Amino acid sequence: MSYDLNFWKYKKDVYLDHQLVYESLCEGLFVDGLEELPIEKMLARLEQLFADGWHRQSKYDWESQTRGAFQIFANSQLFRIDCYGMEGEDMNRFIDLGEEFGCPLYDPQVGRRFDGHG
Repeated sequence: MSYDLNFWKYKKDVYLDHQLVYESLCEGLFVDGLEELPIEKMLARLEQLFADGWHRQSKYDWESQTRGAFQIFANSQLFRIDCYGMEGEDMNRFIDLGEEFGCPLYDPQVGRRFDGHG
């Protein structure tokens, strides 16, 4: 089973339709009202968070022999993780990563952004 987790950061006092933002970002479009993300810093932190039994296959592909795999899709405004066969405990590390960089989770599977603004 696959699951994708998405992170972006609105500029101050900006709130847009989350689903439309998600769709635009996944198409690689630039969205006015969003901050640019420090992607390289986020990737470096990800490497620290997944140093315990996870193997980096490429810059954006990771796998574990027993805990699944994930793939990163990132552009200047979006950090998305596609998870394959992963447990919630491991997936929560991505949520922690997003919070560290001021990017709440948007979960398109349930259509909700977890930032207190719907």
